[in-house]
Amino acid sequence: MRPFDRVILVVLDSLGIGAQPDAADWGDAGRDTLGHIAERRGLHIPNFARLGLANIRPLAGVDPVAHAEGAYGKATLLSPGKDTTAGHWEMAGIILDRPFPTYPHGFPRNLMDRFEQAIGRGTLGNFPASGTEVIRQLGEEHMKTGRPIVYTSGDSVFQIAAHEDVIPVDELYRICLVAREMLQGENRVGRVIARPFVGTPGAFRRTERRHDYAVEPPRPMLLDLLAGAGLEVTGVGKIPDIFLNRGISRALPGHNNQEGLESTISALDDAKPGLVFTNLVDFDMLYGHRLDMEGYGRAIEEVDAQLPRLLDRLGAGDLLMLTADHGCDPLGPSTDHSREYVPVLGTGPRVTRGVNLGTRASLADIGATIAENFGLRISRGTSFLQELEDRKSKIENRNSPVGS
Repeated sequence: MRPFDRVILVVLDSLGIGAQPDAADWGDAGRDTLGHIAERRGLHIPNFARLGLANIRPLAGVDPVAHAEGAYGKATLLSPGKDTTAGHWEMAGIILDRPFPTYPHGFPRNLMDRFEQAIGRGTLGNFPASGTEVIRQLGEEHMKTGRPIVYTSGDSVFQIAAHEDVIPVDELYRICLVAREMLQGENRVGRVIARPFVGTPGAFRRTERRHDYAVEPPRPMLLDLLAGAGLEVTGVGKIPDIFLNRGISRALPGHNNQEGLESTISALDDAKPGLVFTNLVDFDMLYGHRLDMEGYGRAIEEVDAQLPRLLDRLGAGDLLMLTADHGCDPLGPSTDHSREYVPVLGTGPRVTRGVNLGTRASLADIGATIAENFGLRISRGTSFLQELEDRKSKIENRNSPVGS
């Protein structure tokens, strides 16, 4: 029998837990998402704490527990990069050999000329910017001219913002597909992102109809293998977008943290074995990139308050893992992602209590653990499955009749 019937992997988007040794190479020396929030704002997170979050490393105002209700550790982002695609792909066993391109001075003029010709419109912007700031600066001109706003960041992204009353969302999606097809070769960015917004000058706000267009992941990766083995893979939030729906059996909405949690909990009503893979987007999208320390801390506490609901819905054979994909320190000074370790927490009725998983060499260790649980193997990563499985559960599994 497999150790766990079902794995629930929840990515707390951008909740880094301290700079990696190579952080200075990425301009991120000293950045510490979780540490700085705990230190500067304070955190009341009793449920994360009982799972062992403060046992990974000291956190101001959050005491470690004597007996964590699960396994805890941290993982290294090994791929060159610090973005959503690199982090999530690494969990699935894909470690990049070179980073996706970034554009600190905007996109090449010849590329923009071809893009504008293809969509039949001029554009505005074409520089690195905060998404909320760029629509504040250029939103009114966009409404007058009908030209979409193109911008990037420190990550490998080609973002296109448009007011829903000026360029309908379906047309914005079509424009993004044109960009995705065009951005290949040396300009193969990690994601093209549609950023619709509404409102009036001085009161613009982005809507939740964002859509990401990622590049095709190499084959095979974890989700391919799970699907090929007949296991169900449920993608919540932007997970299907990140993997271009590869290996996804069903997609559930997660436009914000609350919706993502509700979808994850509802997915647990289905007893089918496999993987529920969730991204909780608000930490990064609403707070990290906006340097909103208070909002980020509040969002962590809100998820902490919901954790008992999720834990109570776990079945006897479920494994819940909580992690992140990179950092996005709201202390700044940069609004970009940060090169940080990510927490790894594992719990469930069959999980060993109080196990220190240490510092994992790669986020691929998470995927390797999931793969081994289902009798599969990905090409990268070292599984920590044996450290998770409770000794008593192992004995019970060995003694269970075949087919029970």
